[in-house]
Amino acid sequence: MSDQNVRNAGFTPSGISAGSLASSMMSHEAKASGGGVPSGGPTSTLQEMGARGTTHSSGFTSSGISSGSSASHMMSQEATSHGGGTPRGGTTSTVQSI
Repeated sequence: MSDQNVRNAGFTPSGISAGSLASSMMSHEAKASGGGVPSGGPTSTLQEMGARGTTHSSGFTSSGISSGSSASHMMSQEATSHGGGTPRGGTTSTVQSI
């Protein structure tokens, strides 16, 4: 995953861009969670990466999630909390897809 992909999706150092994929994700996630965007969810995770420009070291790569990385830790935690698999539309799968 590149910093440019994250910015192109609308996650920027100055916030989420209006009319972008990021704003759509934020809207859907807020509606699904009762009005707010939860910390640690796909929107907040991607926005943090977009604001910091730290996608390269996170472990989300075009060939998959790097072993021993922050991404692999996130995937492991998410799989544990969902009974062994990472759910489609969850944080790990959403961030990896971008």
